[in-house]
Amino acid sequence: MVLTDEALLDDSDRSEFLKALADRVNTPDSEEAHVYAITELASVYLRLGQPSKAREQLDQAQRTLDKFDFVENVVHASFYRVNADYFQAQGDYTSYYRNSLLYLACISESDLSAEERQHRAYNLSIAALVSDAIYNFGELLLHPILDALKPPHSQSWLRDLLFAFNRGDLAAFDRLSNNLSKDERLESHRIFLYQKISLAALTELVFKRPPHDRAMTFKTISQETKVKPDEIEHLIMKALSLGLLRGKIDQVAQIARINWVQPKVLERSQIEGMRLRLKEWDSNVNDLGHWIEGVGKDVWAA
Repeated sequence: MVLTDEALLDDSDRSEFLKALADRVNTPDSEEAHVYAITELASVYLRLGQPSKAREQLDQAQRTLDKFDFVENVVHASFYRVNADYFQAQGDYTSYYRNSLLYLACISESDLSAEERQHRAYNLSIAALVSDAIYNFGELLLHPILDALKPPHSQSWLRDLLFAFNRGDLAAFDRLSNNLSKDERLESHRIFLYQKISLAALTELVFKRPPHDRAMTFKTISQETKVKPDEIEHLIMKALSLGLLRGKIDQVAQIARINWVQPKVLERSQIEGMRLRLKEWDSNVNDLGHWIEGVGKDVWAA
């Protein structure tokens, strides 16, 4: 039987063909082919508006993949692509983000057209911003897929917004916030996005300070992050609960004592700040050495 493109234009026909194919290759010697077939079948189910059937096929594929020590990239790529499509359809931004990045790790950038790269970069950026579980998206910032949104692309503002979040730049967020209405997902998360970048501003404030100077009053935090004074305590507690910071809050004295901040990808300005702090630390160590040498001459002589 010879199948032409015309013969498989209908997704119902495609689903029947893929079901028959999956049954035919469902043998111990062709498990990878079976995974590939049922994954593509799940993709067809998604287009047919049957997400429960798609999930069933994807779960079956996952169980088989978990048994393998090695799988061809094309099989993994197919699985992560369709899995990402499923989670996007379900509005699960966190799972979409993670599966989409795994998909990109399995393919070459040249495998995607310019339009596909832009589409993927756009949706990944939206997912990173509106997810309530992703507060560090350095992997995306470093990925070449994001270059698809560079100027003069009309959606370059979204790339700028990601970098503003990475450095906790509330002023940049205010400048770019007019663009949120361009995407319903961002617009519906406007309040959440402000809360999220406020957390980023807090972690950036802590990061910029040397370890010995991370006991800050609520007033100082409010002044430097531009977050309202009555929101500071809740902001710090949220950062602690999310694991973005570690430390303690003195509610009576209104002081936050932070001893750890979550690592993140650094921009040039942040790297320069770290370089200056290292120079300051080096200078302090030298000063301490000279002081010890000066006051301990008799000891050293003895």
